[in-house]
Amino acid sequence: MMTKDLIICTFAKSMADQDFIEVYGAREHNLKDINVKIPRNELVVITGLSGSGKSSLAFDTIFAEGQRRYIETFSAYARQFLGGLERPDVDKIEGLSPVIAIEQKTTNKNPRSTVGTITELYDFLRLLFARVSDAYSQSSGKKLVSYSEDQILETIKENFKGQKILLLSPVVRSRKGHYHELFVQLAKKGYSQARIDGVLQDIEYDLKLDRYKTHDIEVVIDRWIIGESASETRMPKSLKTAMEMGDGIIAIQKMGEEDVQYFSKNLMDDATGDSLALPEPNTFSFNSPKGSCPTCKGLGTVKKVNTDYFVDNPKLSINQGALLPLEQIKNNKWIIGQIKTILEQFDLPMSTPFENIPKEALDMIYYGAHQEINKELKHAGISKKLKINFDGLVAILEEMVEERENYDAVVLERNFTTEETCPSCKGARLQASSLSFKIDGKNIAEINGLSLIDLKDWLAEVKDKFSEKNKIIAHEILKEIETRLQFLLDVGLDYLSLSRSSKTLSGGESQRIRLATQIGSQLVNVLYILDEPSIGLHQRDNERLINSLKNLRDIGNSVLVVEHDKDMILEADHVLDIGPRAGKFGGEILWQGDPKDIKKANTITADYITGKRKIEIPEVRRAGNGKSIVLKGAMGNNLKNVNVEIPLGKLVVVTGISGSGKSSLINGTLYPILNRHFYRSVQEPLPYKSIDGIDNIDKIVDVDQSPIGRTPRSNPATYTGMFTDIRNLFAELPESKIRGYKAGRFSFNVKGGRCETCQGGGLKVIEMNFLPDVYVHCETCHGKRFNRETLEVRYKGKSISDVLEMTINEAVDFFQPIPKIYNKVKTLKDVGLGYITIGQQSTTLSGGEAQRVKLATELSKRQTGNTLYILDEPTTGLHFEDVKILMDAINQLVELGNSFIIIEHNMDVIKLADHIIDVGPEGGKHGGTIVAQGTPEEIIKSKKSLTGKFLKKEF
Repeated sequence: MMTKDLIICTFAKSMADQDFIEVYGAREHNLKDINVKIPRNELVVITGLSGSGKSSLAFDTIFAEGQRRYIETFSAYARQFLGGLERPDVDKIEGLSPVIAIEQKTTNKNPRSTVGTITELYDFLRLLFARVSDAYSQSSGKKLVSYSEDQILETIKENFKGQKILLLSPVVRSRKGHYHELFVQLAKKGYSQARIDGVLQDIEYDLKLDRYKTHDIEVVIDRWIIGESASETRMPKSLKTAMEMGDGIIAIQKMGEEDVQYFSKNLMDDATGDSLALPEPNTFSFNSPKGSCPTCKGLGTVKKVNTDYFVDNPKLSINQGALLPLEQIKNNKWIIGQIKTILEQFDLPMSTPFENIPKEALDMIYYGAHQEINKELKHAGISKKLKINFDGLVAILEEMVEERENYDAVVLERNFTTEETCPSCKGARLQASSLSFKIDGKNIAEINGLSLIDLKDWLAEVKDKFSEKNKIIAHEILKEIETRLQFLLDVGLDYLSLSRSSKTLSGGESQRIRLATQIGSQLVNVLYILDEPSIGLHQRDNERLINSLKNLRDIGNSVLVVEHDKDMILEADHVLDIGPRAGKFGGEILWQGDPKDIKKANTITADYITGKRKIEIPEVRRAGNGKSIVLKGAMGNNLKNVNVEIPLGKLVVVTGISGSGKSSLINGTLYPILNRHFYRSVQEPLPYKSIDGIDNIDKIVDVDQSPIGRTPRSNPATYTGMFTDIRNLFAELPESKIRGYKAGRFSFNVKGGRCETCQGGGLKVIEMNFLPDVYVHCETCHGKRFNRETLEVRYKGKSISDVLEMTINEAVDFFQPIPKIYNKVKTLKDVGLGYITIGQQSTTLSGGEAQRVKLATELSKRQTGNTLYILDEPTTGLHFEDVKILMDAINQLVELGNSFIIIEHNMDVIKLADHIIDVGPEGGKHGGTIVAQGTPEEIIKSKKSLTGKFLKKEF
């Protein structure tokens, strides 16, 4: 299928004159043949339990039909590359405008993609710097100036009137070499003298300089006496010759004096000769050779080999595989031979335990040695010559990683390198010359690194400092920047910087960036479909987001939002509530209308909004086990030397404004420290001073929202280990024993029982050239994955394929007599996943669903009662009722003695916390401190805590 991200679906007939988008007979996924009229040019919210059919209606029906009609407008030639898009299972849709879907997903994994490049704000900044910046000398800091040839002549005549001067042309500047050939060529052209390293010398045919030293060579083009007619006649022609030879630069030296003065058509410091070409937009592009740092190629970071990862078990010898890189380098015999020679120098065999090898020998192994020594062999009474010519393992790995000639290099990079800030550009991504251009004392990298709110303030200040000429030049550019910037601020992204890499953005952040971009495009008569835009937003920023959606509506668009947020539902013009439950028990329109009338609705959503149902605040907060983990001096990103104590045996919730530093503290600092301690992870934690109390836990589990698998073969059954038990169950059936079927017969990953046409995938992949691959059902097994003989074996009338098609709710009843399987499906149901199927492809699970599958897997394991779990926004995609179910499951684990750290904005989770750590007070550089911590009752008393202000409404 084509990507849903920002595809404009256009077709001929305008529907602007219709009042409704009318959907008839929608049956996609679990939709029950529904008919619905959605008002146009309004903000419409679709709500309902997770899995009830909201996305099936919004994305898989309405958007998919708009997308299909868009493709139909292409020529037959273009469509042959796209293939035919399947029509969604719907009778008809009328009144459909062109559609743009803005989903939650990370915008771009490309390390070159940033907030600035996505929004095109950086393009306008580059243009601004190319037009109105000033250049400064890298050595003296002096402002550089440029001259025309006429200006240079006039200045020389004025400054050196009546004086004898030399006209010099710089041909070599600070470069090594003997330059013999250059002097021969100059002599042949008739030049007799040059200023070499500050000293005037005659040019001889045999003149040679020290090739290992850097030199400056300036050829004497002419000698002038300013004011003399003969000199003045020659001046224009001589100056032109000097300019051509010196690439636009000349120098003037008074006869008998050492100092020179430089002039250039480029930008130049006339005292030092520092010169820069006039800037272009590409001068400031880290994706162009003209602007990018030559060391990191514009990435801002470099990969450095880290010797800490070389050895896992120091008790092993090198022969036994102690040096891990050697195990992953093919054709390593020569390297091993050199290491053997190094150890021989220290009278050590290759069987020496690694921990017993002295530091001096390790330095030679890691960093190389080039020497020849005579080794006395005392037992033989002779000496042996040992020759070592070895660059070291570090240098060898760095070369392999840099060249990346094969997959081995990729593996080496992944296992033995860390990403470090580029030493040349210090993370600015640009070469030094590009950073020499400044506006109001700041270079483009410094502006790029400002938070968006600080960028707005800087633009307001700098406008008044421009000259009248620059004000006119910059006016239109600044107008574009300020307009786009305001849209980003309006959707609550004021803490981001333009330099922020897009691969570090959350799904909610990237969605809001695209939303701001769309508002800025000022399109009208468009249907926008958004998937939970409030995700990742603090309650404080919700109002700004809602206003942005209303702005999109007010300029003449229809806005359809799949959302669970109470504020968003109440602020909508129209609400659709789908349910009543999830999966096959959902798919119906329960109620629709003005949110003011929602109290009339008899639905679970309405009950939570009106307060008939609610997640109860616990009467007593847990005391915990009295132990804690204490992290001191956390300084990563915007954290300001944070000290924090995390009590154990409790439900700890970390709160704060978006961008305040929550993720930097927990995901960026605490988790990598613990992960390295328990599992020797290679991920580097952000800077910190110390940590105490790690021994108070025995395991760390990060339940994140990454996929549980990257292909359609992985599913909840395989991830939880349940499928192994199911296959063993089928192998024990009498029919299987008669046929001689083992458990492997019921695997879709090995030959025997699987369908060989699709190799057990159930789907066939159609490569779409420049579009994402399309999956279609296998024509042999029709998606059942197994061959006919395997499907003939049945348990309680169900084949192995039928079992995989069961929902979790169905499986709980079906497998009740088999505890091993029942416990696993029951925990999946307990975390609110009763509506998904056992064999549902992992590629179709949302981030929140994948996270809950992982949580259920942990729940079903034998508990030690001493594990620390970390979850980042687990309520993503969850309805009020699903949040209640999820928190019940989490509380079960806490009751067993485990500890939880949850990063969350959802007030229903925050009010259940035993302990809150509120980070803030704002985002970006205005955050990074602990504003308040304690129980929810203590937080609401804090005057500094914005979270406390909103939490108070829950009590």
